[in-house]
Amino acid sequence: MSRTYLGMPAFPRAAAVTTQDTRLRANLTRATHSIRDKRAAAVAELEDWARLRDAGKHIKDRTLRHLDHYLLQAERAVTAAGGVVHWAADAAEANRIVADLVKAKGEREVVKVKSMATQEIGLNQALAAEGITAYETDLAELIVQLGDDLPSHILVPAIHRNREEIRQIFTGSMGRWGKPAPEGLSDDPADLAEAARSHLREKFLNAKVAVSGANFLIAETGTLVVVESEGNGRMCLTLPETLISVVGIEKVIPTVRDLEVFLQLLPRSSTAERMNPYTSTWTGTTDGDGPSEFHLVLLDNGRTDTLADEIGRQALRCIRCSACLNVCPVYERAGGHAYGSPYPGPIGAILTPQLRGVRGEVDASLPYASSLCGACYEVCPVAIDIPEVLVHLRERVAEQSKGHRVERAVVRAASRLLDRPALYTAAARAAARTRRLHPRRLPFPGPARAWSRARDLPEVAPRPFRDWWTGERGGHRAEDATPDTPEDTR
Repeated sequence: MSRTYLGMPAFPRAAAVTTQDTRLRANLTRATHSIRDKRAAAVAELEDWARLRDAGKHIKDRTLRHLDHYLLQAERAVTAAGGVVHWAADAAEANRIVADLVKAKGEREVVKVKSMATQEIGLNQALAAEGITAYETDLAELIVQLGDDLPSHILVPAIHRNREEIRQIFTGSMGRWGKPAPEGLSDDPADLAEAARSHLREKFLNAKVAVSGANFLIAETGTLVVVESEGNGRMCLTLPETLISVVGIEKVIPTVRDLEVFLQLLPRSSTAERMNPYTSTWTGTTDGDGPSEFHLVLLDNGRTDTLADEIGRQALRCIRCSACLNVCPVYERAGGHAYGSPYPGPIGAILTPQLRGVRGEVDASLPYASSLCGACYEVCPVAIDIPEVLVHLRERVAEQSKGHRVERAVVRAASRLLDRPALYTAAARAAARTRRLHPRRLPFPGPARAWSRARDLPEVAPRPFRDWWTGERGGHRAEDATPDTPEDTR
């Protein structure tokens, strides 16, 4: 059974370890650069990409403003089509609902479509505690599960593995989960895919219950949509007798016509394809076609609290394309595991602290897991201003923390200096005159030395700006007219 993220260290400590893994960095660099280059070419094919992006943003924003209306509309439509809707306030409730549904059918095994919502709530582990085995059928998720590993990417969960590692995982673990890998399995991609296909086939044919997520939930018809590239999702959605879909409440969109926008934005942003190879839609149940029983579990798990935050709510626009991960210099070097959450990268750095709160050490560290370069915002197909939310969340973290005593002392000293223009000017001139004596790194022991180990101190200009301004422009010097202290005004 795959491990969980519980007990993982905060981002700085986790990243300090993963950045030293040269094989991990090589795998990530090769994969993310390849995906980002293909995405850029696919996006460039559309002259109206900017208008599509704007349309996606506004559809999502409008839906979030009236989310209660659209969710109730979706519930009525799903029920009218023969489905059953369940509301889950948190992960524990969602897991209990799914486990009870599986046990009610007398089953101990389920097949799964790749789903971020079920990763978020730890469904596999919760089902295992109830004696139910969940089989991942997405190729990358299968690699992660067989390797007793954790996903490290939203779209490509096994992006940190190379072909030889995958061959070793298949050879060593497939037999424990079902049909073993063929003798003499090579690391050729076609051979690896055929081994996975053969292993999964018996799971598809024997499963009575399937669990899925959904990319979208259309309110006007109650239709759910899954887009994928392998066809395993379609097998899960059509062959079993019972289908249980766990879907975050932010996945709802108003109409079928709105889907047109997202079916152009999502594939180009995620896999650099013009359209997804498989787009499956289902509405309730249909006699003689597909599952005879359908359950929809609508998951909150912190989304309502996120919606209440006027700046942070834009994270709920996310369509899980992972474009932001593929351009992020921090993700490329640290990898997905360092984020301690199923949602890694820039979107994880803003989504996870909002869903789980910023009280925990891991969650409080995530808003700082960014260089604020803005590349994530540039590629986001629904224009989530991730840097803005990161800064906003940093404020929340700072408000609840007293900070380090050295940091507090430095801030107090800086405040006193900046409140006294004459003193500040004198200090700036003294620093300029002694600039040749300044060290390049902090000479102090402890955290200061650690901070400056990879950073040079900024070089002081030979002439303070105010002196330069006065000399060049002959302007009035502010400190000549500004009193040093309130007492000077008397």
